[in-house]
Amino acid sequence: MIKNLMRSSVVLGIVSTAILSLGFGHNSKAWALPTEQVLQKLNPVPVFTITNDKGVPLLLSGKDNSQVAGVFINPQDAESFINDLKTKNPELASQVQVTLVSLGEVYKLAEANKTQENDVYFNLIPEKTEVDIAKDILSQSGQEYKGGVPLFVAKVGSGNEYLIMGKDSEQIIPLFFEKEQLEKMVNLFKQQKPDLANSVTIEVVPLENIIATLQSSDDETLTKIRLVPSSESQEFVREKAAEQGGGNQQQPQQ
Repeated sequence: MIKNLMRSSVVLGIVSTAILSLGFGHNSKAWALPTEQVLQKLNPVPVFTITNDKGVPLLLSGKDNSQVAGVFINPQDAESFINDLKTKNPELASQVQVTLVSLGEVYKLAEANKTQENDVYFNLIPEKTEVDIAKDILSQSGQEYKGGVPLFVAKVGSGNEYLIMGKDSEQIIPLFFEKEQLEKMVNLFKQQKPDLANSVTIEVVPLENIIATLQSSDDETLTKIRLVPSSESQEFVREKAAEQGGGNQQQPQQ
């Protein structure tokens, strides 16, 4: 469960300013959002797995005879895994590839697997650079990184308000996989609201906590969340789409 993730939000000045009251945290209702709404948040996020040519994930041995499928947030990390495998097990490496799927698809598979007798787990593997950045941010506020995929959000003012984007009913709360992308939004806000520039801070929230909250709360404000993939992931998707020429390559749903 997210602890006091967001209590209110400020729209970027290019549209207007508004406050949203958010009910995240321990006081959230213990009712899940409909699965369709959870998938709407996860489907646009590209992630990367190691599979054979039929799309079957490569499974590694985990604890207690479980099997683990790695799900990489960064496509380069997935490719590095295969390059490593070429040295350790060239035959196996020749049979696998990096496969683009959506986080929503991984979520559906993980949920379906809960009813199966075999223990197969999906391990989300964050990008090391962003983890290091998250560690620095957390340490500055006396906190400690405890694992997971870090997401970055911006807070402004004395009222613990979070930046949001959009107009009226189209307002969104962006959660960034890449701190650099958030900084671009923050810099724009500082230009538009110089009086609040010194009050802007950046917080870290684990992706896993976001998913858990989507599963356990029906707060209407959750519908405003948008996960923003890294620029590198987005570029990988564009390159694959160009290579396939709009063919059958499975891609995250938009």
